Amino acid sequence: MSTRILIVEDEEALTLLLRYNLEAEGFTVDSAIRGDEAEIRLAEQVPDLVLLDWMLPGLSGIELCRRIRARRETERLPVIMLTARGEEGDRIRGLGTGADDYIVKPFSVPELLARVRALLRRAKPAHVANLLVAGDIELDRVSHRIRRSGREIHLGPTEFKLLEFLMQSPGRVFSREQLLDGVWGHDVYIDERTVDVHVGRLRKAINRARQSDPIRTVRGSGYSFDEMFSGVE
Repeated sequence: MSTRILIVEDEEALTLLLRYNLEAEGFTVDSAIRGDEAEIRLAEQVPDLVLLDWMLPGLSGIELCRRIRARRETERLPVIMLTARGEEGDRIRGLGTGADDYIVKPFSVPELLARVRALLRRAKPAHVANLLVAGDIELDRVSHRIRRSGREIHLGPTEFKLLEFLMQSPGRVFSREQLLDGVWGHDVYIDERTVDVHVGRLRKAINRARQSDPIRTVRGSGYSFDEMFSGVE
């Protein structure tokens, strides 16, 4: 069963950004724009993790966090607080209310995703796979080691992140812009052709002799990881 994440955030643009990146990681995402709406959702179905904004209409994130911790059904529910408040006293208050982690806006999406995975790994280790396997390729997120048909493959850090991102959603086609956002982060301004360069390096590293190329180029769209792809368009 897919890991479910509830986003409680009243900024529509941020919610869309978070939803896109979390779904690209394979999570199932629900959202609410009001604290009282989120409380009703939590009573109906408990997710695996909550991303909770501090300032919300209807019911503040701080109060909602208190109520989450007060209910037996949600007392151990992982909560990451999102806030524009960066002062030490505010961080202490947020964590003291029961939040497991605290991240200040604006933040890096890759950093947030890393914190989500780390928190899920601690709270629900079965929900976060340390080993990604697709076809004859194995990617170990912990040791940062990759093997294909038992042969170890050495990748640079960017190629590793690119392969990891693609392997999380086999068969899904990502545009160059989506890959830039997912691998490099939306705050990094580089040319989309950079994606082509790193895809080329990744292909050279993982494809040897007569091995099929699992990275499919979709003309006019982007790239996809498909372990069934023969390497011929």
